[in-house]
Amino acid sequence: GEQLPSPFGITGPANDQLQQMPAIPFVMLASTIAAVEIRRARIGWVEPDFGDWSKTLWKLRDNYYPGDVGFDPLGLKPTD
Repeated sequence: GEQLPSPFGITGPANDQLQQMPAIPFVMLASTIAAVEIRRARIGWVEPDFGDWSKTLWKLRDNYYPGDVGFDPLGLKPTD
């Protein structure tokens, strides 16, 4: 592989690198991923109806296009 310096002195194969991250950057990374995923879920999925799970469980909103979270700075989203 390429010999590039890593920001935290992380070495070895990719599947071992996450465990080598310092605690604070790891928590920041995990928090960012969690926040983005929660936002995406709130945009795309219908709120659960605790009275009748069969109607709302795994149901996407009618106006939601998968992957469309309102961020398209280059205008690449299809129009139809």
